[in-house]
Amino acid sequence: GCPERKTDKEGEEDTARDPEDVLDMHAVYLRRIQWPGLKLVHGSQEVMELMDDLLKAFQQHFTNSFFPMIQSAIGIGSAFEGWSPDGDDTVYQVLLPLKACPGHVFHVELGNGAEVAAKDTRVRVEVKCTCTSEHLRENELCLLHHPGGPILLDSLCTDSYLDVHKTAEWFQSFVKSAWATLPKSRRYEMQLLPSRHSCKLQLRHASGRTLIIEMLLGVQLGNTDIFACSQDTGATVKGITMWAKSCAVAEMKVFRIATRQVPHGSCHLKCLYLCTRIARDTGFSAYIMKTVMMHLLATAPLSGWCRMDFLSRLEDTLGYLHRCLQEGSLRHFCFGNENVPEGIILPPAFQEAQAPNLLQHLQQDAGAHLVALRKFEEL
Repeated sequence: GCPERKTDKEGEEDTARDPEDVLDMHAVYLRRIQWPGLKLVHGSQEVMELMDDLLKAFQQHFTNSFFPMIQSAIGIGSAFEGWSPDGDDTVYQVLLPLKACPGHVFHVELGNGAEVAAKDTRVRVEVKCTCTSEHLRENELCLLHHPGGPILLDSLCTDSYLDVHKTAEWFQSFVKSAWATLPKSRRYEMQLLPSRHSCKLQLRHASGRTLIIEMLLGVQLGNTDIFACSQDTGATVKGITMWAKSCAVAEMKVFRIATRQVPHGSCHLKCLYLCTRIARDTGFSAYIMKTVMMHLLATAPLSGWCRMDFLSRLEDTLGYLHRCLQEGSLRHFCFGNENVPEGIILPPAFQEAQAPNLLQHLQQDAGAHLVALRKFEEL
C-alpha cells in the first residue's frame, strides 16, 4: 500500500506537497480527462470470451487440415495494458499465434547484425519428414517423401514464405463463415472491416455500444516473447511475405509484471494515459509515451508509483521525455536493454543489438528538432 505522510525531525508534517492536495489534483485531472480503466477491463474480458469461442470453432473446423492451427489469443496493445487513450475509438488488439500444421515447420528469420533490429522479418515454411512420427495418422504418408498431397506451400505461401495477405484472407473467410455459430452472434451485429493484414471486426450491440477488435496473426520466434506478426509494415506488393517483427507481447508483459509489483492504487497507468492525452496533436505518439513509461518502470523504484505521488511521477514522465527530446534519442525498450524485467523472454541477439532510436528523425533534421522542443514547451 501507500506509505504514510513523512515528517521531519521535529515531528512536523512535511508540507512541501500535501498528499491531500495531490489527491485533489489527481481527481481534477481524471475528471477533466475521463479515465477509461473499468471500461477497458470489461471490454477486454468481452473480447477474450469471444476469442475462446472462436478458437473452439476453429479447432472443430480445421482439425486434421493442412492449414496452420491458431493458439490461444494474447491480448496486446494499450487496451489490454490498461491505458488506451482512444476512448470510444479504442481498438482491442489480440495476437493469434499460428502453429504449423502436421508435416510442416515455420522458421522466423531473425537475421544477423543490423537486421536483428529491423522492423520486418519473413517466415520460411518447410515440409519436414514425418516417416517416424508417432503423430502420423493411419494411411497418412510423409509429405516430404511422398509428395503430391495438399501442403501449406500451395495454399498460403509465396516462394516458400508465409504470405501475409493470403493468410489474413484465409482467416477472414473463416471468421465470416463461423460467426453465426458463435454465442456472441446473438448479442452483436458483426461487420468485417477492410484489412489486408489482419481480421478487423466492428461489433455493434443492440444498445448501440460498439467494440472494435483487430485479430493479428503471428508466428512465435522460438520460445521468446517476439513474434512475426501480420501487422501492416507499409511494405509494397513485393513485400507480401514481410511480417512485422513484433515486441507487443513482451511490452504487454512489462505492464503486467509492473502491475503485480506497484503499490495498490498505483498511478502509473493513469500517468501514462494522461501524458498521452496531453501530448496528442503534438507529434509525440502514444508509442513514444509508452516507451518512456516502460523505461521508467524498469529503472525507477516501483514503490514510488503510489497515488499520492501522482504529480511527482507526472513530472518525472514529462521530464524524461524532455531529456530525450533534447538529446534526440529514445531507445527502443526491447533492444540492448539490460533493465528488461525478469520474466520477459527475448532472443539473445536482441540484447546484443543496437537499439533503434525512436527519435532518430530529430537528429537528422534540425528544424524538426526545434519544432519538437517548442511543442513540448507548449504542453
